[in-house]
Amino acid sequence: MRRRFQWDKKYLYWGLTAFCVIAASILFFLLITRLPDISGALKKLAAILSPFIWGLVITYLLAPLMLRMEKHLFRPLGKKLFKKSKTGGARFARGMSVFLSILLFLLILTALVYMILPQIYESIVTIVDNSNTYIAQLTEWAEARLTDFPELEAYVTNLLGNANQDIMNWLQTSVLPKLGGFITSVTTGVYYVLLGVYNLLIGIIVSIYILGNLEKVRAGSKRLLYSLFSLNAADRIRSALDFTNRTFMGFISGKLLDSAIIGLICYVFCAAFRMPYTLLVSILVGVTNIIPFFGPLIGAIPSALIILLVNPVKCLIFIVFIIVLQQVDGNVIGPKILGNTTGINGFWVMFSIIVGAGLFGFWGMLLGVPVFVVIYTFIDKLLKQRLERGDLPSDVEEYKSIDRIDPVTHEIIRKEAPEPKSEAEAAES
Repeated sequence: MRRRFQWDKKYLYWGLTAFCVIAASILFFLLITRLPDISGALKKLAAILSPFIWGLVITYLLAPLMLRMEKHLFRPLGKKLFKKSKTGGARFARGMSVFLSILLFLLILTALVYMILPQIYESIVTIVDNSNTYIAQLTEWAEARLTDFPELEAYVTNLLGNANQDIMNWLQTSVLPKLGGFITSVTTGVYYVLLGVYNLLIGIIVSIYILGNLEKVRAGSKRLLYSLFSLNAADRIRSALDFTNRTFMGFISGKLLDSAIIGLICYVFCAAFRMPYTLLVSILVGVTNIIPFFGPLIGAIPSALIILLVNPVKCLIFIVFIIVLQQVDGNVIGPKILGNTTGINGFWVMFSIIVGAGLFGFWGMLLGVPVFVVIYTFIDKLLKQRLERGDLPSDVEEYKSIDRIDPVTHEIIRKEAPEPKSEAEAAES
């Protein structure tokens, strides 16, 4: 008699698991082999969507400013102007807030393009043209003060002579052609100018639409979130997005304000002491200050070298000023503005900047810290949840006094405190 086949679900599960593993492996292999094509397609898609991406970036940067102006300035004014209309005051407040936010953005952009960039270009051209004179003056200054040290004088003279040729080659072959090409593409390159204007105009239109309908856009995002995920998962995602937004906005807005203050203080000091290339030096110090940890050093070194070429004494004054300014920024201005935005120690700040710069260049160096803060916080939260489920301490400080944890009973065994020494042992030691 033939035995009937008995169906066992575990074989179905094993088969599905094996199929999923094989399919995932094939898909991963195809992704690896087609990586250049995928990268090219993503770049093309990013180029097509760049106006909308810039619109979202503009919206993200201007939304806090727009909401503050609406709440504290135009909403009270709208209530007074439109007492009989229920919606007129709100529409007036939102429209004026969006208009002034966009206007302020355009004014800042215009100032950067038409006021600062040409002066920076002229300063660099002047440095290139007068570099031989600056090196000669610096050599004379060093020789006059090192006459009692002939070996050191010969070394410094040789160093300055080589530096003159190296600086000239670097400026003429690297910096000046690239800067000139950039200025030319911005001012006279028809294609790039039209493309940039197109992206900017579409981006501004997108940002105006989103800012004007901010509540509706947020409501639509919540609707989509709750339609795709369960209630608990949607709430967790919303909480994670809110934390990410607070971290990025707090860091970016705080660093921009902090760097603007530092650049302004540097400009006032350099103008008061008649430092050479005041605007160029102040912009270098202010812009590089946006980068955490390494920013002050990145801005101070080239600025000091530029001043050194013209006047070594003023270079020493500038170095002392930068040291004092960075101490004030690190201990007074920065903490007041940023507060505890990062929440991680200096080692992880340095780690995130180095890794971000290695992977994504300047933008990775700039945004590496807030990205790492978000990742670090999520991982730390997962670790705490896992420890709490196992009835284990979740605070890292508690593990300083823990020697080991019994694997069976989960009993925490503390480190034994050292016994106090007797008077005789203390006297011998």
